[in-house]
Formats: sequence, C-alpha cells, structure tokens
Amino acid sequence: MPLILPGNVGSATAATGFNVANSLRFNSGSTDFLNRTPSSASNKDLWSISAWVKRSTRGGYDTIYGVYTDSSNQENFGFLNSDKFQWQLYQSGGVVGQLTTTRLFRDPTAWMHILGVYDSANGTAGNRMRLYINGVEETEFATDTNPSDGQDSLWNSDTLHMFGSGGNGMSGGDLFDGHMAEIVALDGIAASPTSFGEFDDSGIWKPIKVSGLTFGTNGFYLQFEGSGTSANSSGMGADTSGNTHHFSVNNLTAVDQSIDTCTNNFCTLNSLVPTGGGFSPNSSTFSEGNLAFATNNSSNNWGYALGTFGVASGKWYWEVKVTTLGSGEMIGIAGNNSPGTNQHPGKDGNSYAYNYNQVIYGPDEGEASYGDAYGADDIIGVAMDLDNNKLYFSKNGTFQNSGDPTSGATGTGAKAITAAASTDKGFYFPAYAVANNNADGAASFNFGSPPYAISSGNTDGDGFGNFEYAVPSGYFALCTKNLAEYG
Repeated sequence: MPLILPGNVGSATAATGFNVANSLRFNSGSTDFLNRTPSSASNKDLWSISAWVKRSTRGGYDTIYGVYTDSSNQENFGFLNSDKFQWQLYQSGGVVGQLTTTRLFRDPTAWMHILGVYDSANGTAGNRMRLYINGVEETEFATDTNPSDGQDSLWNSDTLHMFGSGGNGMSGGDLFDGHMAEIVALDGIAASPTSFGEFDDSGIWKPIKVSGLTFGTNGFYLQFEGSGTSANSSGMGADTSGNTHHFSVNNLTAVDQSIDTCTNNFCTLNSLVPTGGGFSPNSSTFSEGNLAFATNNSSNNWGYALGTFGVASGKWYWEVKVTTLGSGEMIGIAGNNSPGTNQHPGKDGNSYAYNYNQVIYGPDEGEASYGDAYGADDIIGVAMDLDNNKLYFSKNGTFQNSGDPTSGATGTGAKAITAAASTDKGFYFPAYAVANNNADGAASFNFGSPPYAISSGNTDGDGFGNFEYAVPSGYFALCTKNLAEYG
C-alpha cells in the first residue's frame, strides 16, 4: 500500500473520472459518531458495507461501524489496538462470526477502502463473511470463524447502528479517529469490490460513482455533503440513496466536514513520528484527524511534529493557528531528518523556523531578528518556494519583513533555503515544535482542510483548500491533486 495516493488520481487543472467532494473527520476526544435505528428489520443474512477511511492513530480501537443492543449482543467492524482489522458478530455472549486479519494497518497518511460482505446462506462456509481491502480479498486471518448456515446478523435489525463508535453504544466506546468518506450499505446484495472502485493504470484502487446501485430496504449512501447536524436531508449524516435513512450527528460540527477525501488526499501531521525531541516519545497528542497537536514537554523532551507530505520542488502554502502559547513555538520546515535531543526546526539539521519571539532560525544564519511576535489565536502562514529556494512567513495575513512570495521580493522577509534536491535530505516537510521544557503549547494546522472555523475562505489558484488568508499567487495547497501537477 502506498504512503499516499499518488498523483494519478487526477490533475489539478484537468481532473478526470469520479471525484469525492467531502469526508467527515471523527475525533475520539470529543466523542464524535453517527447513529440511526432502523424502523424495522430487513435482510439480516445478506448485505454489504463499504467505506473509505483515513485512520489517524495506531494502537487504539478504531470502530468504523458498530451495532449495539447490549454488552452480550453487538457487532463491530474496525481496527483493534494491535492494528489488525477485525469484523466480529457477538450474540448471546459469544462469537458467532469473526474475521481478524493477520496483517497490520499502521499508515495514517493514506486513504483505504474496506468492503465487508455478509452472506450467511452461502453454501461455502468460507464465503459467508468476506473482507476486501483496496479491491483485494483478504485470505489470511489470525481468526476466521465462519457463521453457521443462515445465521442472522445484527446489521439490518431494528437496533442501534453507528459509525465511529462501537461496543459501548451511545456512551461512545471504541471511537474512531480519522476521516470517513463514501459510506455505502446494500441490503440484500452480496456486492463485489468493482461496485465501489476500480484499479487505475498504475494499479491504485480508486473510487467510482455508486449512485446507480440498488440499495435495498435499509440500504443507504452517506456522502457527507449536508451542512447541518439534524437527521434530515440537509444534515451531514444525510442518506443520498433515495431511501432517506438519515443518521443523527453526535458532537460533530461544521468544521468536521472535510475536503480531505479518497480522491484528493491532503497533508496532515504524521502521528508515526514520535513527538519528543530525539525521537523519544512523550505524551504529546494528536487530534482532529492529525491536524491538531498539543505538546507535553516533560523529561527534557520538546514536543516536535512533522507533516506527512515532503516535497523537493514547487511552491506550497499552509497556515498554522497557535491555540495555546507555550513560549517556545517554532513554526517552519524540516529536511528529511530526525529531530535531535532538545532540537527544533531551525536548529536541527537542514531546517528553518519562525519563533514566537521575533526570531528566525536556520542552519546557515543561526538566529536572527525577524518579524512580529505572535501568540494564541494568531495564524502564521508559511509560503515555501522550492523552485527558487525561499521561505516566507506571514502573521494574520501580513508577510513579515516586507517579504512578498508572489513577486519574489525578499526584503529581509525571505529566508534562503538550501536546495532540497542538492542535499542528502531530499525533501522538506512542514514542521512545528515547542522548545520550552517548562511550558506546553498547542497548534492547529490548515493544509487546506482546516480543523477550526474559517471566517473568510480562500482557495489556491486551482480552487483547492480553504484558508483564512489569501494564498499567494502561484502557491498551492499540499494535496495529491496539486502534487500531481506541481510536485
């Protein structure tokens, strides 16, 4: 599985094929989930469930769907804390069907497609529960418990159905962290993967239009295109299949409706990178689909985070909102290297940073006076020009020290970058740190799909992203459609 969806999912200027407009970003810390209880039961022996997901964390229980009656009767479909995938039917206090994969799923940077097909009347016991990942059937399982012939599931029963929550029902157990898109349920149909996706010329599995499918009595299609939180046709949990099986939205708000999708994957922070300086993990945390980061600067380990997308050419723009000032904020970029002990962007290898206290750091200049001080609620824009090897910072829309990334005017506002391609570092990544052992800080990152409310709304020149301030002309959001065109 690739680290990110490659650029052939569509170019920035002439995207072809099917494009997914929205996903929904689930955050376990705020108990986000969707729920619906069908008014009546339908086919409990034959059905299919399809979803595209982008997981944020690893080592936790991430439930995609859950059906819950009580602790002895429940159904779960999602990731275990071992990072295996499990689909389990649990009834009358015992397992009646279960698939647990042998392989692990640890990549928080890529979208993946998961299809479960339940067909308990199938004459071949091994075909009664079938699991497909990115268009390919899983065949090796740590646990493979086949349902008995005609075994009813809880899915399509008149009990609580959820997305983003599992075994503890409405109290919010086994909550999902990350993004979901294109959720489809087919009632009475054993679907094949080709109902939901196809392989492109480079062998990458991508979504296709599903509006022509037969959804069945309790089937539904969640595109997350609505804007409200009510269980109706305008809500984020709206069913667009025509069946009007709308889901209620719990604790999700307008900012959780994301444009990071399985056809245009946006940069986030990389939760696989340990959060302490020197790669000694501390208890700093990621949240909001890995777009929010809060440091816990204990044991002399400074909080340090890197983005998921590294680039060696092109012009790129993103914004960082300081939510809690830790009196040591460093916002910038870092080469493809590991942070050393008590290091930060600008002091660690081939990296550069704008400090909260009017200092800019870089490997060539050390420390120099730069710009205005910034603090909580300020938004720092980063414009990285790897074609001309210059780096600009803005504060609340004003580029500092008379730098102008559009015209290329430097003043003292542009930092000269060592050419990425000419070093052994290869790529530059968005970077953030709080270099203070005695204070914790927090920031939210907007790579084009913000985890906080935007008051104005600006896109890049190709119409991608949602930024608070105008994107400099010729600069683009860090997403796969732009990487295909300019990366």
